[in-house]
Amino acid sequence: MKLEGRRQSSNVDDRRLSSSGKAAGGLGILGVIVYFAISLFSGKGVDLSALQSVLGDGISVQSEREITPEEEELAVVAKQILASTEEIWTAYFSANGLGDYPKPTMVLYTGSTRSGCGQGSAAMGPFYCSADQCLYIDLSFFSTMKKQLGADEKPFNYAYVIAHEVGHHVQNVLGTLGSAHQQMAKMSKAQANEVSVMIELQADFYAGVWANKENNKYRSLEDGDIESAIRCAQVIGDDYLQKKAQGYVVEESFTHGTSAQRARWFKKGLQTGDIRQGNTFSYKYSEL
Repeated sequence: MKLEGRRQSSNVDDRRLSSSGKAAGGLGILGVIVYFAISLFSGKGVDLSALQSVLGDGISVQSEREITPEEEELAVVAKQILASTEEIWTAYFSANGLGDYPKPTMVLYTGSTRSGCGQGSAAMGPFYCSADQCLYIDLSFFSTMKKQLGADEKPFNYAYVIAHEVGHHVQNVLGTLGSAHQQMAKMSKAQANEVSVMIELQADFYAGVWANKENNKYRSLEDGDIESAIRCAQVIGDDYLQKKAQGYVVEESFTHGTSAQRARWFKKGLQTGDIRQGNTFSYKYSEL
């Protein structure tokens, strides 16, 4: 993905030098990775303190550190991608009579940080909090995604991750997210999980819509970008992650969609560029 010379968003809260981390007590690093992988891309205003029961109290870690040049390069890319989502969704909202697009804030942090939805941790992966309209990213996730999940280290993969979280913001602005959460509160766990899958697949679709508009405007996509992003979507499917973690899948526990579903909805958004074709809630769960 070509980003040279592109604008960087100023809607960024950089907490990397003031963040603190926790060393997991009694849980190996692979367990942490699997946990956040399964919890990946949570678009709900969830209580992130649930991770505490998995990690235990752990050992608080607070130390001064320097931001490496490699990490700063990732921060620049993240800010450029966020700027692009701002431009694309602002134009799309205006052109389609959706009113003003309120830009979300991207919080960059290290280890853990407080959010409007509870304590956020790097072990949870990137997440969006509807309570404060912020997306939270520990940049170390991108290297972990490559090492532990086998995703390629390409800027467009980072873009997919960020655009997915921004997709949850779009859902929130349009009222879709709040409505879905209200429904989930009245449902059984199995039914609520199905609605959660619909939320996540629509965010994948919106990420594809953004990529469509971004490429039409800037011709920024390069050979292999789309295939790599689709592979990224596949390796964060519930079936892939569960099989990797425990050797088998439990379909009724899916909350984000299968590898095939995630790739399909991302591709549909990329191919159509039409937000109206992404109403995942209009489908029967078996048809997603």
